[in-house]
Parts: sequence; C-alpha cells; structure tokens
Amino acid sequence: MAKLVFADGNEEYQLEDGAPIAQICEEAGVPFACTEGICGTCVIEVVEGMENLSDFTQEEEDFLGDMDKERLACQCKIKGGCVKIKF
Repeated sequence: MAKLVFADGNEEYQLEDGAPIAQICEEAGVPFACTEGICGTCVIEVVEGMENLSDFTQEEEDFLGDMDKERLACQCKIKGGCVKIKF
C-alpha cells in the first residue's frame, strides 16, 4: 500500500500501489478542469517522494516549468511508498 500525505493539513490517504492520485486530490480540494493534462489547473508541488510517482507524461513535459517539484495531479499514479504534496 502507498501513502499520499497533504503537507498543509497532514491528511494521509492509503492507496493501492499503481493507483491514480486524481480522485483523492480532488476530494482534498485540488482544483481540476480538463483532467487530460492540458489546462494545468491541477498543478501540485511534491514535497517528498517524487521517486514514488509514475514517470512524467508527455503532457506534463509540455506544460510544467519546474519538473523537480511540480506534477499534474490528473496525470500521476503512485507507485508505492509515501508521497507528500501541497497545492
């Protein structure tokens, strides 16, 4: 099981390894619009555990400026371990 932690409120969610994080992020208040990686509304900052997320998609590579810290929540899957984010 993987763990997704929201840095601002220290909320923690258990997810199956390989699960998308979009639904949990949306329920926690991350804004979503297109859900296809085009609009960039769902940009999150990864505080810890970037290595525990899926590889960057082409949409993320085209949109994001800071690929060391930012991801699009609609494009990410958690591979395992713990990921801490803020938005």
